[in-house]
Amino acid sequence: MFDSTIQETIEVLKSGGVILYPTETVWGLGCDATNEEAVRKLMKIKQRDDSKSLIILLDNDIQLRRYAKHVPDVVFDITEYSTKPTTLILDGAYNVAPSTIAQDGSIGIRITTSEFCKKLIKTFKKPITSTSANISGEPTPITFNEISQQIQSLVDYTVDLKSETGTGTPSTIMKIGPNGAFRFIRK
Repeated sequence: MFDSTIQETIEVLKSGGVILYPTETVWGLGCDATNEEAVRKLMKIKQRDDSKSLIILLDNDIQLRRYAKHVPDVVFDITEYSTKPTTLILDGAYNVAPSTIAQDGSIGIRITTSEFCKKLIKTFKKPITSTSANISGEPTPITFNEISQQIQSLVDYTVDLKSETGTGTPSTIMKIGPNGAFRFIRK
């Protein structure tokens, strides 16, 4: 399932393109999280301030230490037992495009539960960015039909899963310090 769509999506990601795709939460804009030019292109489409970082999606928690230097053990408990999508803000970001990193050196990472996203990331072998498919400040689209024509016309590829919808609720966001102390930024 998804095989031809996965391959088409990967070709666009490899060429530095921006995709429009369904996640487990909402429809999103994504690109290769390690490609600075692609990330800047995405930020331009979204009209997002450069000072705001992006989150990246991974297909499993084993990869966390590839992209964050400080991953305390409590993170693995959180990823295992969370009942809703959870974005973890971890210190010491590396191996990603600079524009995905917050000013304090941290990065937002979510282990995706979307079957399509898991397979895409596993096959691509790199993280992808995830941000809602809207111009900054505008309402977040939950279904494909809610995405503005402007956004649709600016992306390089729209994943052909237009009937897919996520939870419609943005992920929980937790900031986790190197010592394991955490606080909720958004519940």
